[in-house]
Amino acid sequence: MTESSFLLGITGGIGSGKSSVGRLLACYCLAPLIDVDGCCRNLMEVDQPGWLALRTALGDRFFQPDGRLDRVALRHHLFADDRIRHQVDALIHPLAREAMLTEVRRLGKPLVLVEVPLLYEAGWQEDVDAVLVVYARRGARCCRIMARDGVSRREATKAIAAQMSLRDKAARADFVIDNSHAWSITRTRVVSLGNALSERFPV
Repeated sequence: MTESSFLLGITGGIGSGKSSVGRLLACYCLAPLIDVDGCCRNLMEVDQPGWLALRTALGDRFFQPDGRLDRVALRHHLFADDRIRHQVDALIHPLAREAMLTEVRRLGKPLVLVEVPLLYEAGWQEDVDAVLVVYARRGARCCRIMARDGVSRREATKAIAAQMSLRDKAARADFVIDNSHAWSITRTRVVSLGNALSERFPV
């Protein structure tokens, strides 16, 4: 957390719809939204700090001939190999955290939303003032992952299993929005929370 901004961490699980909820909530709050996945992607561009860290630790294994990170191959191994996932997380999470906090300080807004997919797994809950968990049932998440990424149900299930239980995350959160059903239902819940936040943190 920072002295000048109230940070609302938005998290969930793969396929729960946290990005859609975060974007809509940001619109209703008129608050900036920092996408930590986007920060990570930037960090892993050629010659950036994350790229350098991975190249040093992993060698050429997950890199294309032109030097770019082979994100598809790396993602596959992250879900299949706990050792590699923990190694990559240990390298990238501190860099992403610093990038996030630097951007929060640069923005200097009363309310800042930060979308952090692995907020609890990375132990970043102490960096935010409140947590919103976007929840969805496992079946709905599987279908979304399969449709979005073109993977099998087995691969979608493996991706879900690689993360902390969404029920456990919801139990620890300050706010929970259930995105298991129609988007119109979710939208109503997001608008309600957005209105409450807008009253607390007027622009």
